Amino acid sequence: MTRPNASRLAARLRLPVAGAGGLATLAGLGLDDTRLLLAGVPVLVAGLLLYFRVGAVRAAPVAVRPPVSGRWEALNSPADRVPSHGLHAYGQTYAIDFVHVPEGEERRWDGWSPRARRAEDFPGFGLPVVAPCDGTVVHVGDGARDHGGRTSWPLLALWFAESALRELAGPGRLLGNHVVIEVAPGVHALVAHLRRGSVTVRPGERVRAGEQIATCGNSGNSTEPHVHFQLMDLARPALAAGLPFRLHDGRAIPASGEAILA
Repeated sequence: MTRPNASRLAARLRLPVAGAGGLATLAGLGLDDTRLLLAGVPVLVAGLLLYFRVGAVRAAPVAVRPPVSGRWEALNSPADRVPSHGLHAYGQTYAIDFVHVPEGEERRWDGWSPRARRAEDFPGFGLPVVAPCDGTVVHVGDGARDHGGRTSWPLLALWFAESALRELAGPGRLLGNHVVIEVAPGVHALVAHLRRGSVTVRPGERVRAGEQIATCGNSGNSTEPHVHFQLMDLARPALAAGLPFRLHDGRAIPASGEAILA
């Protein structure tokens, strides 16, 4: 059970404050209105501080199981830094990414190639994704396409441009296909970037930890097929605060580049 505190208040305010400050600043520039500009810039700065740097919830970690089984490398892990993805927004403070790397293989980087590999060409695409804990499904998104990889320098630049457009369209575009599970009051698990058409659960359905709920995809704000996992205090990530977690068998959360074998 979560309790109100300053970090959760920051989570509720960060997007509204950043949005209001950004709109006021743009309006001041467009209208050449110095007063509006002077009012908007401090609000925008405050919103960006909330977005990137302020709002880590300090609480006892919630026990979960990995949402995948087999050999998956951790990326953007809270074992390396908090916030793990460089920002607190969208409940991502303690989020972790899992990329499937078969034994004896390494992740491939395509250098300067302008050609995108198909999602199907990555080893993790289509592998099972399971519920990380017991709970009730409260939200499902399952209609976003699985795009090609963004694993070269030219395509990474394209990905940054796509990210900006997706953010303007809302959290659903960033997450792609996803499932949100209510674990307990004030504790929600999110798995994202799932394969289109693969989600097998619906809102209101009870799930058990380890039960398959989808397969790995490359939808939303994703550079390659992987599974994004986070805990948050609200079902909707736009106003949610990220929550810390630990793996259910007591193992430490893997640092980036480390593999899990579940």
